Amino acid sequence: MGSSSRLGRVLILPRCRALRQAAAKREAQVFIRDLLKNQETVSAEVHQTVLEVAEMMVNRNIGAVPVLKDGQLVGVFTERDLMSRVVVAGKDPARTAVGDVMTEDPLSIEPKDCLETCMVLMRRHGFRHLLVCEGRELKGVVSLRDILLHDLDEKDDEVRMMRAYLHSAPDAG
Repeated sequence: MGSSSRLGRVLILPRCRALRQAAAKREAQVFIRDLLKNQETVSAEVHQTVLEVAEMMVNRNIGAVPVLKDGQLVGVFTERDLMSRVVVAGKDPARTAVGDVMTEDPLSIEPKDCLETCMVLMRRHGFRHLLVCEGRELKGVVSLRDILLHDLDEKDDEVRMMRAYLHSAPDAG
């Protein structure tokens, strides 16, 4: 039984290694544009009130909203901005324009950037959201949640491949 067990490992390990390498290759080829497919991008205008934008954020369950002026990206309004620049500062959300309390000139990535670049920037800067732009034209928003869900989908696919392989492999015994 010991030799058949070894033989089984010899046959399975190269295949598993190939599956891991294929999964790693797929992961390396994920671009931001792939995460934006079927995404509805929500944005605010600089003149909207904080209350209006906060209500939109709650209704859509989002933590950051790009802010536009004349169709061009000028900032982002986040839950952190709401807490630190409105609530703690004692400002009236119904009378404060989101343009006055947003984070100006936010860091962004391009649709052609790879997922790894996005993850490095998020980690380095402590962001949960990154805006996706071509020039100053907003293309979407990538959140940490989007990345985690994508990663889970990839892992599910890998598990399905492994199970299919295990069920199709001949018994070593």
